[in-house]
Amino acid sequence: MFERILIANRGEIALRVLRACREMGIETVCVFSEEDRDASYLKLANRTVCIGPGAARESYLKSDRIIAAAEIANADALHPGYGFLAESAAFADKCRESNIEFIGPTAEAMRQLGDKASARELAKKSKVPTVPGSDGLIESPDDAAATARKLGYPVMIKATAGGGGRGMRIARNDAELRTFLEQSERESKAAFNDGGLYLEKYVERPRHVEVQIVADHSGHVVHLHERDCSMQRRYQKLIEESPSPGLDARTRDDLCKSAIRLCKAAGYTNAGTFEFLVAGKREYYFIEANTRIQVEHPVTELVTGIDLIKTQIRIAAGEPLGFAQKDIKPVGAAIECRINAEDPANGFRPSAGTIARFRPPGGFGVRLDTHVHEGYRISPKYDSMIAKLLVHRATREEAIACMRRCLDEFDVAPTKTTIGLHRQIFQMDAFVNGEFDTGFLERTLAGNF
Repeated sequence: MFERILIANRGEIALRVLRACREMGIETVCVFSEEDRDASYLKLANRTVCIGPGAARESYLKSDRIIAAAEIANADALHPGYGFLAESAAFADKCRESNIEFIGPTAEAMRQLGDKASARELAKKSKVPTVPGSDGLIESPDDAAATARKLGYPVMIKATAGGGGRGMRIARNDAELRTFLEQSERESKAAFNDGGLYLEKYVERPRHVEVQIVADHSGHVVHLHERDCSMQRRYQKLIEESPSPGLDARTRDDLCKSAIRLCKAAGYTNAGTFEFLVAGKREYYFIEANTRIQVEHPVTELVTGIDLIKTQIRIAAGEPLGFAQKDIKPVGAAIECRINAEDPANGFRPSAGTIARFRPPGGFGVRLDTHVHEGYRISPKYDSMIAKLLVHRATREEAIACMRRCLDEFDVAPTKTTIGLHRQIFQMDAFVNGEFDTGFLERTLAGNF
């Protein structure tokens, strides 16, 4: 087992990894930017290293500074968390070249699955359904238009290196396609330094369901069942839950088996997520893989009882999984609300500044993953998520009732947050009945989007 792990991230996920390491008796090194110098979780680390100014591109995205910090601190492994460099194959290569184990998949698997175009090709070879789309990347606007007419409008423009909805546009005719191609390429280059785009047939009113997998270095691969992430705003997930309220047993089994096939075909190790669009009752399509731990991983932890961060660390250290598929028996229903420092009444404008009052909910079956507290200053330089509120109960109905109570208790001021929006969603009949899709919120609350 590792003696010392460097945590190459910030905020909630840095604290989550730090806590897992402490429980395992592993020393921790936390990097931080000047903007995060006063973050309270840094006091829990064995050592901290400043890696640059507040801008992420000058700190958390500086691979050479992070690796230098790991070498100075004699860390033998590095956990990237999510975001920043977590899905950078080049960064994973640099870590291992420096004799620092990257806690995640191999760079080769990351390249194969992290690029959406190559992941689609692998899915086709593995007999996993994919959304009809372009053969490879778009070469020109004329090429895109010809492909779109062949597929039939509407079509979805996607960034091959994308994530979090960046670079995605829906085009319903040739004019929109040409306009949106330029916008998507510009956005993708800015976000990922890669302007590659491809087209997919737009699936009307789908559900978004993802399968969590873990795989060790001995070829053992298991799935930890699915999470439903259909409640979204502009492709950004707001609420995640397990089990999915929109799946029957047969489709659930097919999705999980498809994820296993893809994982094995890629030679994937460690934790990963395979995402699907589900249309109707039984029709589903693979859309992408996330070669890292997900923001919503606690949902799976609650229903399976498996600590995914500790599992990641053990796999990276060469240990076997220690459990088989037959041992994984989900219990109850778990729901997660992402709480962002944004003002839904003002176009979801980010709400930076100091939190004067922070009164979190609690009680049986409640989990709050957060790094913020009263007196914490929210920086405008980073992602606006300040907390993940989760509940776990025997049934979905009980989980919804528990979450309603928690949202009513949760008090953050004067910072504007999405807590009120979540309260609104949990009163909607469509949500309560599980009758929603990825575009539900934008249709229902069109005036606020």
